[in-house]
Amino acid sequence: MNPQIIEKNGRPEWAIIPYKEFKVIQEAIEDAEDVRDIEENLKAINENNETAIPGEITFATLDGINPIRAWRKYKKIKLNELAKKVCISASYLSQIENEKRNPTIDTLKLIASALGVEADLLI
Repeated sequence: MNPQIIEKNGRPEWAIIPYKEFKVIQEAIEDAEDVRDIEENLKAINENNETAIPGEITFATLDGINPIRAWRKYKKIKLNELAKKVCISASYLSQIENEKRNPTIDTLKLIASALGVEADLLI
C-alpha cells in the first residue's frame, strides 16, 4: 500500500488510500469488532452473567408488541397489578404499552424493576 500523505504545518494530517484498500481495512475492522463481541458474550456465558431473552419476548417484539407488554404477559402479571406495583394508573400503563405515551426514565426504571429486567430491555 502506498498512501498519499497530506501534511499541515509540516506534520502528517491525512492519508489517502485507494478505495479498494479502504474497503479491505473497513471489513477487517468490522470483523475484529465481531470477534470482540463474540469473546465478550462467551465470557459472560462462562461467568453465568449473560442476558438471556426468552424467545417469546423476541418474537413478540418482532411482531410489533411493546416490550413492556411482552415482558408483562410473559411473567403473567396483569396490567392492574403492574400499575399498582409501579404506583401509576392502569390507564397510563396501557397508554405506554400501546405507545400512545412515553414513560419517563424514572417510570421506565420502576417498571423494569417490577418486571425483574434491565430497563434497556424495555426500550
